[in-house]
Amino acid sequence: MAVSANRLELLQIADAVAREKAIDKKIVLAAMADAIQKAARSRYGQETNIRADINPNTGEMKLQRLMEVVEEVEEPARQISMAEARERNPDAEIGDFIAEQLPPMDFGRIAAQSAKQVIVQKVREAERDRQYEEYKDRIGEIVNGTVKRVEYGNVIVDLGRGEAIIRRDELIPRENFKYGDRVRAYVYDVRREQRGPQIFLSRTHPQFMAKLFTMEVPEIYDGIIEIRSVARDPGSRAKIAVISHDSSIDPVGACVGMRGSRVQAVVGELQGEKIDIIPWNENAASFIVNALQPAEVAKVVLDEEAERIEVVVPDDQLSLAIGRRGQNVRLASQLTGWDIDILTEEEESQRRQKEFTERSTLFMEALNVDEMVGQVLASEGFTSVEEVAYVDLDEISSIDGFDEDTATEIQTRAREYLERIEAEHEARRKELGVADELREIPGITTAMMVKLGEDGVKTVEDFAGYAADDLVGWKERKDGETKFFTGVLSDFDVSRADAEQMVVAARLKAGWISEEDLAAEEAGDEEAAETAEA
Repeated sequence: MAVSANRLELLQIADAVAREKAIDKKIVLAAMADAIQKAARSRYGQETNIRADINPNTGEMKLQRLMEVVEEVEEPARQISMAEARERNPDAEIGDFIAEQLPPMDFGRIAAQSAKQVIVQKVREAERDRQYEEYKDRIGEIVNGTVKRVEYGNVIVDLGRGEAIIRRDELIPRENFKYGDRVRAYVYDVRREQRGPQIFLSRTHPQFMAKLFTMEVPEIYDGIIEIRSVARDPGSRAKIAVISHDSSIDPVGACVGMRGSRVQAVVGELQGEKIDIIPWNENAASFIVNALQPAEVAKVVLDEEAERIEVVVPDDQLSLAIGRRGQNVRLASQLTGWDIDILTEEEESQRRQKEFTERSTLFMEALNVDEMVGQVLASEGFTSVEEVAYVDLDEISSIDGFDEDTATEIQTRAREYLERIEAEHEARRKELGVADELREIPGITTAMMVKLGEDGVKTVEDFAGYAADDLVGWKERKDGETKFFTGVLSDFDVSRADAEQMVVAARLKAGWISEEDLAAEEAGDEEAAETAEA
């Protein structure tokens, strides 16, 4: 059949809108049909059930009123009796719909305006859905765009098929953009919001630099070299840790490039940000020493459980290791994930001397021995009275100047001291009203019970309310700085795993959980681990 000018125009409009907004033509036609339905209801009554269909090939429009077949008519505008329905369609059943053709209608000005609003709204929703679906899977990519406008320091970027925002705090300091500038940024979040999908870009994100290196260094793109971690002080300095999976390729050299061409391309994009490229190492101590470059390190002492490292540097290297305003050590800490304490050789020597003096004094007072004996025990590596009391007797008697009788006497005094301290703790524990049953939790000592009592914990039920963090403390990292909050048992040699076992034991004893609950939880964890591996 021939297509009338009006129908052809309808299809042309739908085509044009679909192409302009990059959405499916069917969505535009469906929006038009919805608009026609709305306009028709304003003419035939809002209670009327009207359906409009537009043929996507010819542009022909059908307008129908749908009547539901019911036993007893309650809404004449929407329902039809079985008897009347059977006259029109002998096969009609309850719940079916009888379609009644309506004549073509001319839109009035108000109806046309209303229809236009419906189409615009539907098309806008479809455009937003398309934009969200397109960009939600592009989180973690670098995109190119043109600056559309700058609002209150935030840069609005036209991506061609969408609009994104670089917030002021995601821009490199002292970086200025104006209308029409080309900009490259990292997509770090895409969210549905009331006003539509929001695409958030960043030029300060550590992964922006990692992606730039991936674009500049073919070996990274091919997976031969891997970027393990990145730390940035945007616009100023950055550190990037790389490792090569091919022993014949130097990861640092590959990232630097011939005469520094590759790294300079990244530096140019990041407004002159200085970049230290560091070889990643499985050995934490070696990795941290590398991360502190260009400073030289004399010695390191690791505390693996607390993920803390003490770095000793020559006196003349201190300012270089710390960096301007602590920048070098802060970036090294971010890169490695360890808390780094930097000491000069002189400071370390003074601290060791202080520790030695404190231990010597402890042994002198606890064991009632002279200064020389106290110093000998401290210099032999004993750190506590408990060690002296329960170590093998041979370890003490083998010390130069000590015989077996002297060793026996020292151990006897050490045990008597510990018994006296235990008696004092027991008296204090009773004074605080801490229940005996707490002692039944594995790992709990009388000294710990005193600490718990001072924290207001007196029963197993009270203890069961603790979390592991409450016992051993926790760390919070913000702006590259780590702050440690102490727990009730931070003064004792209790690991996080020990603390968790104590809390679980208390909850079992208090009846908060059962062995079956624990077994089910362990089975769930194993299943999750197997799924992750698969």
